[in-house]
Amino acid sequence: MKIVIACDSFKEALSAKDACEAVARGVRRAKPDATLDLVPLADGGEGTVTTLVAATGGTLHESTVTGPLGEPVRSTWGMLGEDRPIAVIEMAAASGLMLVPVSRRNPLLTTTYGTGELILAAVGAGAREIIIGIGGSATTDGGAGAAQAAGVRFFDGEQRLISTRMTGGTLDDIARIDVSTRDPRIATTTIRTACDVDNPLCGPRGAAAVYSPQKGATPDQVGLLERNLAHLANLVRRNLQIEVRDLPGAGAAGGLGAGLVAFFGAKLQPGIRIVMEAVRLAERIADADLVITGEGRLDRQSVMGKVIAGVGQAAKAASVPVIALAGCLGEGADQTLAVLRSYHPINPPGTPIAEALPRTAERLEVTAAAVLSNWPLSH
Repeated sequence: MKIVIACDSFKEALSAKDACEAVARGVRRAKPDATLDLVPLADGGEGTVTTLVAATGGTLHESTVTGPLGEPVRSTWGMLGEDRPIAVIEMAAASGLMLVPVSRRNPLLTTTYGTGELILAAVGAGAREIIIGIGGSATTDGGAGAAQAAGVRFFDGEQRLISTRMTGGTLDDIARIDVSTRDPRIATTTIRTACDVDNPLCGPRGAAAVYSPQKGATPDQVGLLERNLAHLANLVRRNLQIEVRDLPGAGAAGGLGAGLVAFFGAKLQPGIRIVMEAVRLAERIADADLVITGEGRLDRQSVMGKVIAGVGQAAKAASVPVIALAGCLGEGADQTLAVLRSYHPINPPGTPIAEALPRTAERLEVTAAAVLSNWPLSH
């Protein structure tokens, strides 16, 4: 009996790798002769680097890059294993909100320059494909900072080169964009952006209106950022013949989605799809008898691009049954039965979160053992 264990992280409790290992301990208690394949997963957000590196036997690397406020930060990124020249980056490691103290949060002043430096570090290490997770940003610079780091040049109205790092508040200084000086290795590198929102760059659902207040912007600053992003979009259309203003997902990470498309030739794709392809999940479940997945909370959001939905759909396509283990159940959890055989909460109803979190590994193991003890060898 082959069982694939493909869990997401259990937020604030276990990494995806640790969750898979806890489930595996329980499965071995119930089915000691089963062949297990552990596949830690993520949906492109926090933890994607460590998850993909663990799932593929890859390596972690560190680079010192420019943080969102211009100060140096140490950022971790990864190279996948299995002799594949694929790097994985989280923009939050270089340009994330958690790198900015609450008292200094102001998206007029923050830059994605360090994210561009991470891209160059990966290319310099031999990557020919890069996966970028773009959640958790501190920025609203439309990716202009990252572009600068990669060699794109911006000129002002007097045709003078802008040498200061681009931020959300300085986009209106740009009068012309020149990509001819961009690092030539970018053109031969496939860049896939894990993007799970469909917000456009501009407008009432755009990067400034929806996300910049979460990064410290005042109402007046939101208006300025909106105008600056619209200005950048107009220049991209005029100078590069690329339309990003209304592109679904362009507004992600303060417009970094748009910038990666415009300046790096990136493709925006659902994060879970990118991760599943990177770990070759479909191949690994093709000959499985059962798939076990899991995450901290199972609710109606779980069917909207989350790990459980992705795993369930892939297994359903292969006619392999899937069960899910969850820290707790929320409204709409039954909607996941469209792709799951069953789901099982690991905590008794009403368990206080302060009690549940420290016991997550133990309860995953116990629940997995209990469920698998009653699981038939054939269906």
